[in-house]
Amino acid sequence: MKLYSRGQVFFFSVASALVVLLLAFGFGIFSDRGGADSSGGFEGSSVGEDIRPEPTFRFETNPNSDGLAVTTDPRSDYTDDELENIRIFQMRNEGVVNITTETIAYTWFLEPVPERGTTGSGSIIDSRGYVLTNQHVVEDAVRVYVTLSDGTTLLGEVIGSDGENDLAVIKFDPEDHKLRTVPFGKSGDLRVGQKVLAIGNPFALDRTLTTGIISGLGRSLRNDKDLIIQGMIQTDASINPGNSGGPLLDSRGDMIGINTMIYSQTGGSIGIGFAVPVDTARRVVPDLIEFGTVRRGWIEIIPREIIPQIAAIDKVPAYRGLLVSQVEPGGNADQAGLQGGSTDRPVRFGRTIIYLGGDIIIEVDGIEVNSVANFYEALEDNLPGETVSVIYLRNGRRRETTVTLVERPARFQWD
Repeated sequence: MKLYSRGQVFFFSVASALVVLLLAFGFGIFSDRGGADSSGGFEGSSVGEDIRPEPTFRFETNPNSDGLAVTTDPRSDYTDDELENIRIFQMRNEGVVNITTETIAYTWFLEPVPERGTTGSGSIIDSRGYVLTNQHVVEDAVRVYVTLSDGTTLLGEVIGSDGENDLAVIKFDPEDHKLRTVPFGKSGDLRVGQKVLAIGNPFALDRTLTTGIISGLGRSLRNDKDLIIQGMIQTDASINPGNSGGPLLDSRGDMIGINTMIYSQTGGSIGIGFAVPVDTARRVVPDLIEFGTVRRGWIEIIPREIIPQIAAIDKVPAYRGLLVSQVEPGGNADQAGLQGGSTDRPVRFGRTIIYLGGDIIIEVDGIEVNSVANFYEALEDNLPGETVSVIYLRNGRRRETTVTLVERPARFQWD
């Protein structure tokens, strides 16, 4: 057996350690994983480059399908208008889904039982399974089902809804389906007389195409929640029950509106349909996906409508303006100089106490205000932190101030 001196043992130990370290670096065990040049860092950025955070949600849509070939039979006598209709339907119909819901009813013994709810349409706006539809299509639903163009039915979930614009977003798992999406267009430059097409599922007849024109723009309509939806598109394209939530398309195949309601005395289409403009959807959908609701600005007052009884007591015109009954102490309205009613002048209507003598708001952000619905309408497109002008009357004299908005509370603690 050969014996080694202490010096030899020390030499071989150090040499072995160096060999192990060299091998470790060679295999990348001690590579710099946190550095700016590593695969997990800011790839493609250089030192000193301005790195901007990406938005929380980014749409994933299909490549532009405008060049999708039109498949027709050997006939060659299609008109240009017919070919355009065929092309748009072939491009977009697979992006339109049928939506059915399940609600809960109660028996005489208060036992909950499932029952069939409403049906409607929706547009796939993201290839990960996000669908845009109407809020009234999925309202009160305990289950939501999404049926794709190939007949596959999948369970969905309502992840956000906005009653003030009658919009909602559904999320479903597409599994192994390759989804086609309906792209957002623009609604700010539409013209009366422009051709439009609607795809939906009226009366459960899936993937129905109707055509027409834009009959009017900027319509203000009151929904069933007594809220006014601004800027609605009026069309004579046939829209029937089941079309709600489906896309209204322009001649390029871009979504310019979300079909929402019809005016009818019979329940069927008489050529007066309405769609929420897509610019509204473009603004609210990211909030619905990220927060489940839309973040909106608010003026911290308790508003009361001036009904004739209040007008007679306070000696002001009825139905003109909105009475500021109370102002949140130290809130944005208080800071802007608005004054609430006097605690010495309370009146009771039912269970509601109203304090008279406060300012009367007649205009907010350029919109005339005569009701609480008008007040909501004026603030609908304003974010927290933005400023709005407020015109009001005090002792009959017209005044104006500017208010920096706070976030609207989810629920008001009003009487």
